[in-house]
Amino acid sequence: MFRIHVERLLNTDIDTVFEAIADHARYDRFPGVSKSVLVEEGKDEKNGTGALRIIGAGRLELTERITQFERPNRMHYRIEQSSPFAVEHTRGEIVLKAEGEQTRVVWISEGRVRVPLLGRMMDRTAERSFSKAFNSLLKAIERL
Repeated sequence: MFRIHVERLLNTDIDTVFEAIADHARYDRFPGVSKSVLVEEGKDEKNGTGALRIIGAGRLELTERITQFERPNRMHYRIEQSSPFAVEHTRGEIVLKAEGEQTRVVWISEGRVRVPLLGRMMDRTAERSFSKAFNSLLKAIERL
């Protein structure tokens, strides 16, 4: 099972950070993201609860559904499909908290890579790769 926990304090206001994280169709402006498409709009907001997005990074493609959306503090999601390998996703959440002019971001993702014999090794690789990717995304948001 992979367990990813990234926490970072950004020198950017909470509204700017939340908007950048929530704007699925513009993820391709971040390092390593080669594809970002909003497939279905959310119920109350375009990027809100119910929205379906496809995020690609090289050969990896994730189809994610937004399951909770509370502007500007919280966004939960679930990976519904993935390729080239299957992911059983059990938890995906991004929580933001204003700390003066700064924003604390906590990202947690948990699940299991479903590859016979190699699953545990792939879980460890996923932990390293996704942690690095999310940290890179947060650095890019700080430069917006």
